[in-house]
Amino acid sequence: MKAMSVFVLSVFLALPAGIASASDITVSGAASLTNAFTEVKGAFEKAHPDIHVATNFAASNPLLQQMREGAPVDVFASADQDTMNKAEQEKLIDPATRRNFVANSLVLIVPLSAKDNGPVKNAADLSKAKRIAVGNPDSVPAGRYARASLQSLGQWDALQPQMVQGESVRQVLDYVSRGEADAGFVYATDAFIAKDKVAIVDTMSGHEPILYPVAVTSSAKDKAAAQAFVDYLFAPEGRAILANYGFSEAK
Repeated sequence: MKAMSVFVLSVFLALPAGIASASDITVSGAASLTNAFTEVKGAFEKAHPDIHVATNFAASNPLLQQMREGAPVDVFASADQDTMNKAEQEKLIDPATRRNFVANSLVLIVPLSAKDNGPVKNAADLSKAKRIAVGNPDSVPAGRYARASLQSLGQWDALQPQMVQGESVRQVLDYVSRGEADAGFVYATDAFIAKDKVAIVDTMSGHEPILYPVAVTSSAKDKAAAQAFVDYLFAPEGRAILANYGFSEAK
């Protein structure tokens, strides 16, 4: 029996370090980060073969709710400050690890086929649209940014009858891409990845700066591995991937 124990121990010690100390982390990110973070995950895992990353994407508020309910999350990246502020207030993240890592902008899009002959040429034309897609302001940061922008223009209340709400910014993008809405509000990065289906007709203002914060969660199983992923977002390789998807550096 003693000989068998020594044998098992020797086999374990002979394993490559990456296998013996492999870590699994889960990264929950805002829906608008889906494409960029999917590529970041692959590049990060190549650079850190001892760490496996699982990703989970949705609107920021539902991700926060998942964390409240005990979902195993190691890194949280939100599309707004408000959601991350709530996570910090509820002690769901480690505030010492919180950093803004990218910036974005809110744009008004229309189906590409309607760019030249559709009813909406810019935000001033929104009253001509039959259906306007917007994220649910109660749960989707892009929806809150859109509401603030339209309120600054005095249009929010008047346009309510034409609005159809999406449960994520990607759902809004789908509505416009499929021609189910005459116009919609998404991030510039979303319009960028769907440039063969939608066209930007206006860049919005009147809302707070769109800065994305990221943090290691308080419940992270392997805080060092989670921090390594966060750090990678600021490394040249991570920054290059994010820039390729249209994100700008947070100032």
